[in-house]
Amino acid sequence: MTETERILQLRRELHEHNHRYYVLNQPTISDQDFDFLLRELQDLEAKHPDLYDENSPTQRVGNDINQQFQQVEHRYPMLSLANTYSREEVQAWYEQVSKGLEGQEFEVCCEMKYDGLSISLTYEHGRLIRAVTRGDGVRGDDVTQNVRTIRCIPLQLPEECSEAKMQGGYPENFEIRGEILLPWESFRRLNAEREEAGERLFANPRNAASGTLKSQNSRVVAERGLDAYLYYLLGEELPSDGHYENLMQCARWGFKMSEGMRKCKTLQEVMDCIAYWDEERKNQPVATDGVVLKVNSLRQQQHLGYTAKSPRWAIAYKFKAERVSTPLLEVTYQVGRTGAITPVANMAPVWLAGTTVKRATLNNEDFIRSFDLHIGDYVYVEKGGEIIPKIVGVETSRRNADAVPVKFATHCPECGAELVRYEGEAAHYCPNDAGCPPQIKGRIEHFIARKAMNIMTLGPETVDDYYNRGLIHNIADLYELTPQQITSGNDNRLVSAKKVVKSISDSKEVPFERVVFALGIRFVGETTARLLARHFKDMDTLASASLEELLEVDGVGEVIAESVIRYFHDEKNIEILNRLREYGLQMRLSEQEMSGGSDTFAGQSVVISGVFTHHSRDEYKAMIERHGGKNVGSISGKTSFVLAGDNMGPSKLQKAERLGVKIVSEDEFLAMVAGDVSSSETVENTVDESGNRSLPDSNSEGIPQQLSFFD
Repeated sequence: MTETERILQLRRELHEHNHRYYVLNQPTISDQDFDFLLRELQDLEAKHPDLYDENSPTQRVGNDINQQFQQVEHRYPMLSLANTYSREEVQAWYEQVSKGLEGQEFEVCCEMKYDGLSISLTYEHGRLIRAVTRGDGVRGDDVTQNVRTIRCIPLQLPEECSEAKMQGGYPENFEIRGEILLPWESFRRLNAEREEAGERLFANPRNAASGTLKSQNSRVVAERGLDAYLYYLLGEELPSDGHYENLMQCARWGFKMSEGMRKCKTLQEVMDCIAYWDEERKNQPVATDGVVLKVNSLRQQQHLGYTAKSPRWAIAYKFKAERVSTPLLEVTYQVGRTGAITPVANMAPVWLAGTTVKRATLNNEDFIRSFDLHIGDYVYVEKGGEIIPKIVGVETSRRNADAVPVKFATHCPECGAELVRYEGEAAHYCPNDAGCPPQIKGRIEHFIARKAMNIMTLGPETVDDYYNRGLIHNIADLYELTPQQITSGNDNRLVSAKKVVKSISDSKEVPFERVVFALGIRFVGETTARLLARHFKDMDTLASASLEELLEVDGVGEVIAESVIRYFHDEKNIEILNRLREYGLQMRLSEQEMSGGSDTFAGQSVVISGVFTHHSRDEYKAMIERHGGKNVGSISGKTSFVLAGDNMGPSKLQKAERLGVKIVSEDEFLAMVAGDVSSSETVENTVDESGNRSLPDSNSEGIPQQLSFFD
């Protein structure tokens, strides 16, 4: 067997194993064996770049390339369904359908209504070629690269299931629609990770799924574990007149369908199905919010037609959110890492949607005032997204005459400092960031996070333990820890303690811009920290910067600037910074980052695309910024040039040609940096009659002389 034949064989096998694992839940090989096969395919594909296939199983992991989603017009408009919360309205719809069909017998397909993000998938010759969000129903975002990372969505349908090979096989061209979701398990894991990193939590799985699918980084999408259920097949040559029957065929082709579909012949069967799922939905692995009812016959659907907004042959019955009433006992306050104060309603325990609920967030003072909350009020509670308790109303008729209004706290519940509310902010803050325990521990947790100092041998529980034992009181104390202090004489923990100390010591090599981020200055996120570090070059210059100087930094406004000034005017913070300097943390940009800077790319916007030989993508991004340029994620008319490596995407190549944007090879770029050629002297690239774009000559073996639009 040749290596080419082995590549094709491995792709077929891995597609089949993905289907068995993620769709059928019937794996036939171990994870380790799967990984071995995948690694073999990756190695072979690396040796044969000419056999690149965007639908290969190796592309499931995504990449770090920023994307700009293009708008695509739907071949068939994605209309919304009419909604109802009433079974009487379901009956009225059923009778209207019967009347519209002039008494013909008809069946209704009942399906779960998933609470996710609608998606349209287009297949040609069994290959996924495009995935588009619903958008406004007429046009949506092309999210194909992100959808390819969702493992239950087939990239290549089995050849033996094609129309030419079997009765009811898939047609050459078709569209299938469904819902992208984040399963409960993945949602809880994601929020736990975000909480540990001090990031804002997602309110519900739908928001998380939507945010994930719109991520500019497909590697992030791959890591979060999205799922998908398909529920509607469109095309010119469908296997059957029956909607239900077509979906059963789709399952045979390899698509993941809802196991809860039921074909009903009477109104009573429809009502029974609704009643069943109103209870059973609580046991589903993904969020559901109703049952969709569709006339099963496509011929009858066509006869019934559409209104201006929705089909007459379908309706969505939405479950009512479960709501309970319980008395408000007291309001307490929590302090976050940044000092933000969150009021919490403590209620009499009540059973709601499968769990006992006794606490719910009250968000902020404005939220409390909007409900005119009093202690002892009977409040209505629902679960947002079926998981997070929230107060949605107050039963004022049951309020006692002597009930006391809830007044927002004026002082921090942890340290007693008087709270402040910054202009434009809904939250109140405790300003005592150097002496408030939750803030101290939260700031340490932020400091050790992966995107900050990357001390991954520590976690929130460890930080809490060290703080309570008096081992650490601020971030600088970490660098004085010894294995003996950590173990307290317990030699069984000595090995792990030494790893902790080594990990802390290794963090001294973390670059300056991440040190700035790790300090946890209020309102200074990862991007702002990088901008500040590169503008001021070292900690001393940043610490002494005036308001006017800070406002000169792109992206820094008055709120951020004032926060930076407050941080560096606090003597306790300066003391901690001096200690960090003594321990050897990076307090300035490295010589490499400082030296060799120029204005070679001043005022220019550069897109990086492809795989490189001499440096990593991050290193090239740093070079561009060091020489005055700006990295951008997508090609537009304002793009100065594209730095193209191997395997540059054909779509980007086409767009660059359409807009007249120059293509620069890796070696040519390095020559520009070295001053051997200026950016204005780069060779204009041409497209020959065969559709191939010629790159500037390159001596790098990793850069092809030509890239085809159709590779």
